[in-house]
Amino acid sequence: MLPFLFSHFPQHPSVNQPTPAIVAQGAVRRLPRVALLLFCIAYVLPGFLGRGPWKSADITAFGYMAELARGGANWFSPQLMGLPPEVDALLPYWLGAWAMQLAPAWIAPDFAARIAFVLLLTLTLFATWYGTYYLARSPEAQPVAFAFGGEALPPDYARAMADGGLLAFIACLGLAQLSHETTPALAQLCFTALFFYALAALPYRTVIPAIGGVLGLSGLALSGAPAVAVLFGTGSAVIHLLDQSPAPEATRQKAYRAAGIALLTMLVALLASWLDLWRWRIELPEASWAEWRSLGRLLLWFTWPAWPLALWTLWRWRRQLVRGGTPSRHLALPLWFAGVAVGATLTTASADRSLLLALPALAALAAFALPTLERSVAALIDWFTLIFFSGCVFTIWVVWIALQTGVPRQPAANVARLAPGFEHSFSFVPFLIAIAATLAWVWLVKWRVGRHRAAIWKSLVLPAGGAALCWLLLMTLWLPLLDFARSYAPLVHRTMAVLQRPDCVEEHGLSRGQIAAFQFHGHLLVKPVGSPASCPWLIADKDALTTGSPSIDPKLWTLHSTVHHPSDRDEDVLIYKRRDQRGS
Repeated sequence: MLPFLFSHFPQHPSVNQPTPAIVAQGAVRRLPRVALLLFCIAYVLPGFLGRGPWKSADITAFGYMAELARGGANWFSPQLMGLPPEVDALLPYWLGAWAMQLAPAWIAPDFAARIAFVLLLTLTLFATWYGTYYLARSPEAQPVAFAFGGEALPPDYARAMADGGLLAFIACLGLAQLSHETTPALAQLCFTALFFYALAALPYRTVIPAIGGVLGLSGLALSGAPAVAVLFGTGSAVIHLLDQSPAPEATRQKAYRAAGIALLTMLVALLASWLDLWRWRIELPEASWAEWRSLGRLLLWFTWPAWPLALWTLWRWRRQLVRGGTPSRHLALPLWFAGVAVGATLTTASADRSLLLALPALAALAAFALPTLERSVAALIDWFTLIFFSGCVFTIWVVWIALQTGVPRQPAANVARLAPGFEHSFSFVPFLIAIAATLAWVWLVKWRVGRHRAAIWKSLVLPAGGAALCWLLLMTLWLPLLDFARSYAPLVHRTMAVLQRPDCVEEHGLSRGQIAAFQFHGHLLVKPVGSPASCPWLIADKDALTTGSPSIDPKLWTLHSTVHHPSDRDEDVLIYKRRDQRGS
């Protein structure tokens, strides 16, 4: 009956042809703003609070920030012990260094640096929400108009779609860890989302999208991804130029917008050239089944559950993807962003950090699947999510209880084997937070399976809530264990017990992260081996001595001991003592 009514009665003037979205006004009720705000806070803060810098990208980036903050490196050429960063970025290191310089003395330097990245992640969430909102305001994205009215109003529809897009973004499994590290990857994600928002909002606003576009594209280039920034800008200019608008006077405006995006892209390319930020990083994957299987697994789990919903969107909206030979902006824009990021994933060494840039666009595409999902598909998503995350929550609690009581015995034995020397303690505040979060999950499951008015974002409530809950539990119940296993602090403390706090140490073959760890955790003055001012001790990476690097002069140094990282034997270091020194 509905198709007959749609075909024999005039449709909404903003809709030129039927779309797969059939949405009533009752289905676009708002997700309560207070609940959404508290949910975002509960996702953002855990992972930034209460921990030390983790290995290896996190502590490495912090090492460059600390060098800039204390004036030990050139601001336009950050270095750590003469080594340039692996990611040729500037702005992320500047932000961390500025935060450390502005923070009062009672704030720990590593936490001060994280404050800037808390703001970056918060801005990412806002930009993803508003980017999806303005894409959903596009005329081609509107739901089918009903014969007698009652279809969703454009602002309410766009708001509900934005809620769904934000939930899809938070639900992505690969977002949790990388978005809580103080690395250029988070800065790249933030500026990608900011530029994505600017392009989505440009037909509706002028000043704020223009500012967001300049900050987003230039910030992306200054964060170590100038090639990605140029590709984003070039493709977006073409999409805006080819975009069809129902208003005749918009033809000239879209040409102006496309020209402005192209000009901004050229200026950003010139900025990257002036600062010498261009680097050749293309590394085609090996023609082996193991390599492609690894990339396939990464694509599957990292972007889950956004990628199946995005594919469903492309299938159901395939007739709107290209209309009259020109792309529909609400589909073509996120598809271009996701395609560029996936291409970078397949052709660069840091595949996971490149794939991170696809998440805002994939979340927007996933949102457009929500109005077209059949009830059976939505139920399948709910049941799979419920079983998966409930199992994860159960496992986290069982392991924590085993650490506290020794029962059951096997989880406690596994932790003792994987992290020897770790001593667990009970913390009341994290325990209360974990209990409250778990009870909130139980209430959320009860609400989802209960009878209530339909909302198009309801299918993503459990995936986003489960992902946020598991991350919060890990960052409360398991945080001491993860901090012990993923930090260089235990290795540094064991080493300092051998060195007995010398004035300086020399290093041979240490990684950037290890150098930063000894400087931060051990408060050591680290110098390269052979420095004019000789130090009584030398710290060498065990693997560096077996990979063809210059060996240590046995006339000057004698092997004193080997220090093991309690949970990672690949991080073992050798301690050498200078022969002409006496003492311990």
